[in-house]
Amino acid sequence: MEEGPEPEKVTEEEVEERGEKEEAPEEIVEERIYTIPLRRAWIVPRKERTPKAIKVIRSFIKRHMKTDSIILSREVNELIWSRGIEKPPRRIRVRAAKNKEGVVKVHVAEGD
Repeated sequence: MEEGPEPEKVTEEEVEERGEKEEAPEEIVEERIYTIPLRRAWIVPRKERTPKAIKVIRSFIKRHMKTDSIILSREVNELIWSRGIEKPPRRIRVRAAKNKEGVVKVHVAEGD
């Protein structure tokens, strides 16, 4: 069995020159936990409920965290879509964290 070429070894100086140095964790300026009611998602036709629930979450976070830059995590998306397009949850508990650039990342609150 032949071995492939050995991986290229790179020094720290070369990494810094390339700009590939790992970034430090983002500084969180503000973090809040919300229970978001998704009642408004249930007043639209069945095939539009889950997409409407995503819009309701974005508008709620926009209103309460005072920013337009919102990133929903994969876990939040999967939780909303877990029962399909017709039956999103009635409410969802999330943790919203704003960094110093004003970008809010939304995650599922622990324990849920």
